[in-house]
Amino acid sequence: MPTTSMRLRILLPFAVFLERTAVSRVIAESRSGSFGILPRRLDCVAALEPGILTFETPEDGEVYVAVDEGVLVKTGDEVRVSVRNALTGTDLRHLREAVEQEFMALTEQERDVRSVMTKLETGLIRRLAEFQHE
Repeated sequence: MPTTSMRLRILLPFAVFLERTAVSRVIAESRSGSFGILPRRLDCVAALEPGILTFETPEDGEVYVAVDEGVLVKTGDEVRVSVRNALTGTDLRHLREAVEQEFMALTEQERDVRSVMTKLETGLIRRLAEFQHE
């Protein structure tokens, strides 16, 4: 008999953030927009954008989790979400603000750091090339 629920695990780099059974649906955000996963859906993999992940269980009802960018993998009746950071809450507005303030700001910081690192690497390569020609 096909299963009518899923097991959801949200993983952080250093811990298991959340684990639920009897999940009836999951809604996540990718670069292409929001998408839903139901228990009998085909297996899939998706790159997640910072946003709100929603899932539903009989005990908790709808649960909202703010997630940073990461990967969602559905295999059989298991859904695994691996993200850099996550927050739970009941107020959807506050979670959306947290995503915008914490996760998006981190992305801007990472861009700035990568830009500086690229400049440093370029300068180092140029100096090594000059040193080699001497």
